[in-house]
Amino acid sequence: MKTAAFISPKSHSHSPPFIKLCNPNISIQNHHRFVRCQIKSFENQPHNWSVEYLSATVPVQLSQSTSSSSSMAAASASDSVAKGVKKVYLFHCPETQALAERIAAQSDSIELRSINWRTFADGFPNLFIPNAHGIRGQHVAFLASFSSPGVIFEQLSVIYALPKLFISSFTLVLPFFPTGTSERMEDEGDVATAFTLARILSNIPTSRGGPTSLVTFDIHALQERFYFGDNVLPCFESGIPLFKQRLQELPDSDNISIAFPDDGAWKRFHKQLQHFPMIVCNKVREGDQRIVRIKEGDPRGRHVVIVDDLVQSGGTLIECQKVLAAHGASRISAYVTHGIFPNKSWQRFEHDTEGKPGIGLTYFWITDSCPVTVNQVMDKPPFEILSLASSIAAALQI
Repeated sequence: MKTAAFISPKSHSHSPPFIKLCNPNISIQNHHRFVRCQIKSFENQPHNWSVEYLSATVPVQLSQSTSSSSSMAAASASDSVAKGVKKVYLFHCPETQALAERIAAQSDSIELRSINWRTFADGFPNLFIPNAHGIRGQHVAFLASFSSPGVIFEQLSVIYALPKLFISSFTLVLPFFPTGTSERMEDEGDVATAFTLARILSNIPTSRGGPTSLVTFDIHALQERFYFGDNVLPCFESGIPLFKQRLQELPDSDNISIAFPDDGAWKRFHKQLQHFPMIVCNKVREGDQRIVRIKEGDPRGRHVVIVDDLVQSGGTLIECQKVLAAHGASRISAYVTHGIFPNKSWQRFEHDTEGKPGIGLTYFWITDSCPVTVNQVMDKPPFEILSLASSIAAALQI
């Protein structure tokens, strides 16, 4: 095999008899117009490479003698593996730094990059992306958290800027789509903020590789996937596989039943949890009150896990817990992908350590899609955090 490389030799006649190159194992002896050297080692390559320089008009010839077929096959296999992994530069907002670090720990192909998040005196964002030239031609992702309206604008500014830096592709990871509960139009004049945010994300500038990929988990209303335009590629993931894996680790994993607090939760998740006995609850109105009742299923003697996509005040979940306990559930736990808990409503949930399922929960699993909540409930039973890091890392390789 021969590969041509151009080297400009010094033309003056008093050049030294030996020219040392940057590799201490390489030396070139200069005999006027003819140079020959033997390379003793070449990083990450087989040995037995040599260089020939014949004249100023002929390229330097870099050649390798025939090596064993096994070493050549190994090198080829290594190149093939390397080509199959996509290197991703992952940016993040201040809230998602801990999750970003967990994602990067999943794979050597994910490298964290930082952004300078500052503000001007008037409170508007003063943002800077260091070494912007260094990401040209690379795959780039941004891990966002739209936890409040106040942080959305500064993150959107970065989200709109990154694809314009001549990157190969852009992926926005938004674990929780925050306006998902505001899609209902019940009266003339109602504003569907979920649709508004979807339109904003649908107009992210295209990168050199095409439209932005959007990764989000367990969106609240299934119809919201149709809110996005053609300039964004939504990838809808779920936290349920993490939840199922955790259930398999429980000592009473063979005594688990799944309860849904309403028909909406059943529609979202029953196909992913079809191997478990199911209980479906619903809300009925009695006078001015809405009461939770069991629509189908039997919780007697079972460890019942209430499953929903998100929790806010927790009122419905607590009412569901009470009715399940009244019908004979031996233990009650809960899982939600997004633990929002405004005004620290998570404090309403007690830990059951005495076999009193009507009073407390054995476990309350949430993911780390809402970083503010994670910081509040960390190491506080009954809460356990199931990290989305591995799921996100896998999605970035799509």
